[in-house]
Amino acid sequence: MSYDQLSSLEAGRSGRHGGYTDDPEFKQLQSQLTNKIFNLRRNIQQLTTDVNILGTKRDTPRVRERVHDHLEKTRDLCKEIGDGVKKLQTWDDLTKQQKYDQSRISTDFQNVLQEFQDIQRKALEKQRASVTAARAATEGEGADAAAGSEERLELQQQQEVSRLASQDEVDFQEALIVEREEEIRNIEQGVGDLNVLFRQVAQIVTEQGEQLTSIADNVEDVRDDTRGAQIELRQAARHQKAARNKGCCLMLILAVILTIIILAIVLD
Repeated sequence: MSYDQLSSLEAGRSGRHGGYTDDPEFKQLQSQLTNKIFNLRRNIQQLTTDVNILGTKRDTPRVRERVHDHLEKTRDLCKEIGDGVKKLQTWDDLTKQQKYDQSRISTDFQNVLQEFQDIQRKALEKQRASVTAARAATEGEGADAAAGSEERLELQQQQEVSRLASQDEVDFQEALIVEREEEIRNIEQGVGDLNVLFRQVAQIVTEQGEQLTSIADNVEDVRDDTRGAQIELRQAARHQKAARNKGCCLMLILAVILTIIILAIVLD
């Protein structure tokens, strides 16, 4: 039985027996989480576009700034949604339909959170590759400066200019390394924090799945019991019909015998 079928069946049964009541606070929280998960998906799409640019010819400080900002905002949004999912999980007196909604939101968030963790790791790889390239450039500039010191004396002025220019490039690369290593530490911290949240949400989804399985089994048992009761009713109806037919036959036979007896008496 599919999720929608199970949900519809339970909603119909509960509706007929008056088992459901609207809970405005639950609906409000559910709506807020749904909207935040939608925004989270949109942030991840934008972030994916910018992360794919890192390390290419289109890579610029502005792109890296956008990646940094999107990572920070998306992490905060993940934590907000995580708090909401936890609150939804501990909600008291949930109806069956609310349990289905609760499970759907938790599962959706788990899937989107995994997408964000993947793009964070990709950004981390790009940042590490960038640091490696910057270090290689710094070492290359140092080697060029050492080789220049061996040039002839008449080129000393040109060497000094070249050395100063090289030193500027070295300073720039070193500053770049410091900046990107800091960003690497931030991303690593973010991945670690969200790993904890991911495990918590995964546990919630597992527990909800067990609850839904239990509900589904109960619904199937009710369906089986109902189907068995219908079969028994049909069998009882057939037996009752057969008994009525037998009764009619006996009444007819008795009427014939009685008629014969009366005729015999009258003729005598």
